[in-house]
Amino acid sequence: QVQLVESGGGLVPPGGSLRLSCAPSRSIFSLVSMAWYRQAPGKQRDLVARITSGGNTMYAGSVEGRFTISRDHANNTVYLQMNSLRPEDTAVYYCYAEGLVVEAWTYGQDYWGEGTLVTVSS
Repeated sequence: QVQLVESGGGLVPPGGSLRLSCAPSRSIFSLVSMAWYRQAPGKQRDLVARITSGGNTMYAGSVEGRFTISRDHANNTVYLQMNSLRPEDTAVYYCYAEGLVVEAWTYGQDYWGEGTLVTVSS
C-alpha cells in the first residue's frame, strides 16, 4: 500500500507565496501523472495543475502565471509553487497521482492525498 504525503500548507497574506510538496510514502515503479486539486468551503474539488511523466504541464486559468507545478523524478515528489496568492486561493489542496504502479507487473491505481489547508488572509 502507498499513501501520498503532502506538506507546505499554512497561512499567508495576500501577495505572498507558498510551496506545497507531495510524495509517495514508499518507492514506486511508475505513474502516469501527478496533479494538485483544491476545494474551497462549499465548492467542488477543482483541478489546479497537472504534470505528466513526460513533463507536460497544464494549469487552471485562474492560476496560470502565478502557480508552477514541477516534479523531482528521483523521488517522485511533486511541487506546487504558489506566488501572488489571493484570498480566493484559500482552499484545501489535494495531491493526486494517476495510474501509480507500486511494483512492476502490477496494476496502476489512482491515489489522493489527505489534503493540506492553504489560507490567504491578512
